[in-house]
Amino acid sequence: MLDINKIYEARERIKDVVVDTPLSYAPHLSHVSGCEAYLKKENLQVTGAFKIRGAYNKIATLSDEQKACGVIAASAGNHAQGVALSASKFGIKAVIVMPESTPLTKVNGVKHYGAEVILAGTNYDEAYAYAKSYGEKNSLTFVHPFEDDEVMAGQGTLALDILDGCMDLDAVVIPVGGGGLISGMACAFKSINPKIEVIGVSAKGAPALKNSFDLKTPVDSLSVRTIADGIAVRDTSPITLGYMLDSVDKFISVDDEEIASAILFLLERQKLVVEGAGAVGVAALLHNKLEHLKGKKVAVVLSGGNMDVTLLSVIIEKGLLKSGRKMKLTVTLIDKPGSLMRFTEILQLLNANIVHIAYDRTSISLDYGDANVTVHVETKGEEHQRAIYKVLKEENYIRD
Repeated sequence: MLDINKIYEARERIKDVVVDTPLSYAPHLSHVSGCEAYLKKENLQVTGAFKIRGAYNKIATLSDEQKACGVIAASAGNHAQGVALSASKFGIKAVIVMPESTPLTKVNGVKHYGAEVILAGTNYDEAYAYAKSYGEKNSLTFVHPFEDDEVMAGQGTLALDILDGCMDLDAVVIPVGGGGLISGMACAFKSINPKIEVIGVSAKGAPALKNSFDLKTPVDSLSVRTIADGIAVRDTSPITLGYMLDSVDKFISVDDEEIASAILFLLERQKLVVEGAGAVGVAALLHNKLEHLKGKKVAVVLSGGNMDVTLLSVIIEKGLLKSGRKMKLTVTLIDKPGSLMRFTEILQLLNANIVHIAYDRTSISLDYGDANVTVHVETKGEEHQRAIYKVLKEENYIRD
């Protein structure tokens, strides 16, 4: 494990920069999961994610000569903002290499702190390779997002904050991408209270570190695909894997459907905007991946909240459809005056509120004189939707 003293030293360095984010009891999550759940809201951190902790600690430990030359980092967004803000605090140059698919909100967040942004590669690992090469050519110190003891020590301060708020924890659930956060936090937890169970959660679409943990040897993946872009790491770090094998008790994964439902749950029930990477711990509890924690006191780390609003709108829309609060219907009408009015009157009588309507009379699948009408309606659940479907079928708008 890391030296616990490094984590205490990091806490002293970063105390005037990071926010002491809330550790709050989550009644809805506790009811659903059966455990006593507390949320550590790092989505409310100064840069919207925990990464500022490790980035600032690392840059604070650089020599004067290294600071004068500047720093470079590769990141999908949160580490980038952490490095950019930290560099601005020290008045030094920062170059951030981000994958070409990085959400605009994260690119703009980095630029806001004065860093230069270079978009390169289709994922983190390709951006990383570009950044390493660029940094060597331009004498910039590379600030690794997780494979660095000073960075991990900074991330480990999050565990100290959690213990300050709740010493009698039974377990902590931590998002895992490259492994830096859980490595630093596990060190702190196991050094202070070895009885606390440390559980990592990754995205199924980025399986390398989970597979490596299970096999106890580094295994890389060919590609990654997940809505949790903050933990979409393709290759395994032998360093963080070693720390995890030494101090992490359990490691599971959740899929994108489960992550999306957790994002929507946090938005509706907790009034929190949390990105995919930050929501994986909640996803694990919501979808019964950690049933052994029932009745126990559990802290769940919400590691970040820098959510792409375009993706968020898709998640909300799909969530409404799946939960029966929205319904999409396409019917064929005779294209003559009054046909559409009659159809909408039926929906009105059924208390189905139309929020979108489209009219198509040119589709080649239609007979001449017909038109397809597609409506999106707000509904009150699956029973309401079945009633709407039944009436429309009786009125011959829907045919088997």
